[in-house]
Amino acid sequence: MNLAEIIDAHPDGAPALVDAARTLTYGDLRAEVAAARAGLVGAGVAPGDRVALSIGNTWEFPVAFLAVVSAGAVAVPLNPASPAPERDAQMAAVGAAHLLDAVPSGGPPAPPVPREEGDLACLLFTAGTAGAPRAAMLTHGNLLANQAQMQAQPGRALAATDVSLGVIPLFHIFGLNVVLLLTLRAGGAVALAAHFDPGAPLPPGVTVVAGVPAMWRDWLAAQAEGRFSGVRLALSGAAALGADTSAAWRARGLVVHEGYGLTEAGPTVTSSAGEAVRDGSIGVPLPGVEVRLVGADGDDVLAGDEGEVWVRGPNVFAGYWGDEGATRAALAPEGWLRTGDIAVADADGWLYLVDRAKDVVNVSGFKVYPAEVEDVLAEHPSVADAAVVGAPHPHSGETVTAFVVARGPLTAEELIRFCAARLARYKCPTAVTFVDALPQGVAGKVLRRQLRGT
Repeated sequence: MNLAEIIDAHPDGAPALVDAARTLTYGDLRAEVAAARAGLVGAGVAPGDRVALSIGNTWEFPVAFLAVVSAGAVAVPLNPASPAPERDAQMAAVGAAHLLDAVPSGGPPAPPVPREEGDLACLLFTAGTAGAPRAAMLTHGNLLANQAQMQAQPGRALAATDVSLGVIPLFHIFGLNVVLLLTLRAGGAVALAAHFDPGAPLPPGVTVVAGVPAMWRDWLAAQAEGRFSGVRLALSGAAALGADTSAAWRARGLVVHEGYGLTEAGPTVTSSAGEAVRDGSIGVPLPGVEVRLVGADGDDVLAGDEGEVWVRGPNVFAGYWGDEGATRAALAPEGWLRTGDIAVADADGWLYLVDRAKDVVNVSGFKVYPAEVEDVLAEHPSVADAAVVGAPHPHSGETVTAFVVARGPLTAEELIRFCAARLARYKCPTAVTFVDALPQGVAGKVLRRQLRGT
């Protein structure tokens, strides 16, 4: 049940991938994957090896990803815009000895490697439900199960006639499994875009558009609604869409269906697709996904009461690479994933998020854990102490803000440049406030709520 087998059953001549450089049919895609797999095996890649991918949204990413998993190895997608120190640290964290920034080729033919349901397919770095960024272990079974769950929801299933817009970064679980792999499983085509441009027309024939809230707001601002006349399914995830944005799109003739998920769930947990939208709701659980709202006492809460979202199903990840403590903290007995997100349910079972994982900053759907940014800030010789929180932002939902205690001459611009050389752009502070001391509780822990003004 190798994940890469999702491309095997479709007609040779059916389009699979379209980008600015070329169009690949499914026949082309299978041939490219076989050649790349041969190149990997010829280079010494063995089943179970971790192979990092630093490739943007071009035809080369799907080919490289499928070649890695079909060879029985474990794909580790990385942000191609990450500075070298961040990339190297992530590779070291998972023991990745190989890095691909293009499609490998050459070598004697190498057959696909059979995999079991519990074998690892990929490692995706995430802030996790608590703690610093770590690699979530997703198996072949996890990703295939979540695809099946999405396909089983009435009104959400993709078809071979669909063309999905592939603009969400493919190193992100949303772009990887919800857009790319699900579309390939259905036999549809993915129109890949290297960069998001709200002023650009949609590629020809696009019928399915998945985006993060910042994209949907930018399309509104660009008055792009006329370009969506052929879109039959519009999806939003990775952060709260907002009732105003949802209503504005509905007034323009397009229903944007909101959902909820997280990397550790493969990712999709709930969706409103196929139903009349209820503003502010993340919808209902997908078929085959169990959801509980759990109170502080460990019992399920009553309808209308707040509780932590717990998730169970074959899509739930296998744990965090090399971190048994974090895995135990995230996975409760009997297979329940503690998400750290707080929600309420109405009488019909529709869910509404009221809070999210503690302290995590959500920048355009990308989770930034403050500790990672604070560690980088602390490396600067003029920084005595630092704390990071999220601040509202009109386009990205949130942005990273730093509060810094300086021990010498220092400017905000200098500190932001320092971070930019060591962190991905979305993780870098966009504002720095210098303070004499950070607010702390009796246990010495920084009171982030005071910094946020809440």
